[in-house]
Amino acid sequence: MRSTRTTRRSLAALAACAVGTACGDGSPVQPDGFDFSRDLIAFETQRDGSREIYVMTTDGAELANITNDPGSDTDAAWSPDGTRIAFSSNRDGQFDVYVMNVDGTGVTRLTNDPDVDSDPSWSPDGSRIAFRSTRDGNSEIYVMNGDGTNPLRLTANAATDNEPVWSPDGSTIAFFSDRAGNGDVWTMNADGTNPVNLTDHPAFDCSPAWSPDGSRLSFITDRAGNDEIFIMRNDGSDAINVTNDPAPDFTSWWSSDGTRLVFDTFRQGSWEIYSIRIDGTDPLRLTTHPAPDEYPAWRP
Repeated sequence: MRSTRTTRRSLAALAACAVGTACGDGSPVQPDGFDFSRDLIAFETQRDGSREIYVMTTDGAELANITNDPGSDTDAAWSPDGTRIAFSSNRDGQFDVYVMNVDGTGVTRLTNDPDVDSDPSWSPDGSRIAFRSTRDGNSEIYVMNGDGTNPLRLTANAATDNEPVWSPDGSTIAFFSDRAGNGDVWTMNADGTNPVNLTDHPAFDCSPAWSPDGSRLSFITDRAGNDEIFIMRNDGSDAINVTNDPAPDFTSWWSSDGTRLVFDTFRQGSWEIYSIRIDGTDPLRLTTHPAPDEYPAWRP
């Protein structure tokens, strides 16, 4: 439900596409036959008719549908210990933030507001969740306790603020904002103070993700002429193009050892999940399905 990506990819996501031959195709393994203790990637797919959250092995060979609900389930975010996933869903009428165990059990609703709550991100100690909400009339970033109590607004700007992601040391939240008149990646202190524009570029920059050591961020930008995954230092310097492909490349997330990124791309004529080394080498296609597979997140 991240408005930045939804707006920019809506036409391409509806394009018709053919079934490929790589791994990840076919019916998902049911949760009761799936080993959830492994290194996994969560992602969203529409292969069952509604938007669901799946997990798959890092080679894409085994998959499991962990939401299996007629509503739209999106924005999967791993807890720091990898045992739970926060997500947003409209299964109860409007988009709210929920949490579940990694196997899809124990679903708990954390927010209950008539406006949109989405884009959850856990603090490194698992005690709090940052999220995006429109409850005050426009898209702002909030934080709440891990059980949904004590929501606190961190941003107060007439522009759009969304896609919060907590730094590994817990001191900083990176986020998307167009408050400078253009889409950029910003950071702020975890209490909402000291906002800093990291990208400050005429191109459209969005969807930040922290490296495990907090020294770098990956993000999406069209500064190379189309949507690509770049990596920059945590002060915004030394931005480099990792994907460098003529097709749109979107939403990235880091492997736990910091050596690879997982991302979604339209380079095969459908939205599929790939992984790639952070130096741009060794791209691996993980999914192949006519329905969109998007928004991947690597287990910590």
